[in-house]
Amino acid sequence: MLFTTGAVVLGVLATAGAPSAVADQAGGAQLRVTVGSPQARASAETAGAAVAATCTINKITINRFSECEWVAVHVDVVKVVDGEPVIEGTADFSVKHQMTLKAASANWSEKFSVSKATTTGQGKGVAVDVAAVSGGGTKATVHFPQGHTLDSAASGSVDYKTGAIARKKINPKAKTTYTYTFTKAGYSPGTVSYASAVYRCDNYYGTTGCAVTEAPTGVNLSALPRISEGIRKLRSRGGHYGDPNGGKPLHWMINATQQKKNRQAVCSGSAPAAMKRVGRTSCDEYPFASTYEGGTHLAAAQRTITWVKKSENDGQGAYITNWRRQFHVMDHDPFYVIA
Repeated sequence: MLFTTGAVVLGVLATAGAPSAVADQAGGAQLRVTVGSPQARASAETAGAAVAATCTINKITINRFSECEWVAVHVDVVKVVDGEPVIEGTADFSVKHQMTLKAASANWSEKFSVSKATTTGQGKGVAVDVAAVSGGGTKATVHFPQGHTLDSAASGSVDYKTGAIARKKINPKAKTTYTYTFTKAGYSPGTVSYASAVYRCDNYYGTTGCAVTEAPTGVNLSALPRISEGIRKLRSRGGHYGDPNGGKPLHWMINATQQKKNRQAVCSGSAPAAMKRVGRTSCDEYPFASTYEGGTHLAAAQRTITWVKKSENDGQGAYITNWRRQFHVMDHDPFYVIA
C-alpha cells in the first residue's frame, strides 16, 4: 500500500526485467522499464503534533495530521543491443513530501521537492512530469514545472479539495498515488508510482476534517481518579492493551449493537455492597465496550472492571467524545489511553 521505489529504466512500462514491446529506437535500441520493490514504512508517532518531526529516506513518518515521505529513485537509460541491455547512463534523485492535514477542514495542501540528480552518461537531460491522484471524495491538483530536467532541483505542491460532507458522514479511506513520467529525446518514456499514507475525512461530530488513520492518538483519562486507577492496576498486573508505554493499541468501534453486547458481557451484575456504601455503583469496563478489544474479546488477564460513581463514568463519555471529535477517531482507528 505504500511506495514503490528503486530502479526505473527509462522506456515503456513493462513487466519488471522484461523487454518492452515497442519498436526499436534510433540505432537499433530498444528500451524497457523496471520498478523496484516496496520499502518499509516508519513507525507511527502517537503525538498529535502538526508536522511529523522526522523524515528518513525510503520511509514514511506519520502522526495524526501529517506525514513526511522521502523517496529515492534510480533511473537507468538502457539500450538493448543484440538482446543484451547496455546502460548508457543513470540518474539518481530523491523526492521529499510534507503533507499536513487539517482537523477543521477537508481541504489541505502538500509541498514536495525534487532534488538535483546525480547523473552519469545519458542520464543527463532526463525530464520529468509529476501527477497525483487522490480518492475518498478528495481531488488532488499538482503544481509543478512539468518537463523539468533532473539536472537541477525543483519544487512543487499538491492542493487537495474535498466535496461537502454531510453530518455523521465518514468518507472512505484514501491515499495519494504519485506518478512520475520520465522522458528524453530518442528514448521511450518511463514511469514509476508510489503512494502516500492512508488518510480519511469525516463530519461525524459536526466538524469537517481529515486525519492519517494509521497514526495512533491518545485519550487522557488521568483526571478521572477511579477509572484511571483501575486501568493502572490492570497494567501493573500485565494488562498492556492501550498502554502508551509499549503496549498494543486499542481500536475504536462504532457498531452500537456490538458495543451493548460487549458491555453486557462484563458489566451485567450489580455493584458489591462495599462499593454501594461509598456510592460507586456504576460499572466501568476496560478495554472500553466501544473498542474491538472490548467485552470478552481479550483474555481475562488483559481486561478489568472498576466500580465508580455515575458522575465519573458520565464524565468519561464527555472526555472520549471531545477527544474523538478533535482527532477524528473513527471505526478501526488505533489509539492509546493515558491513565
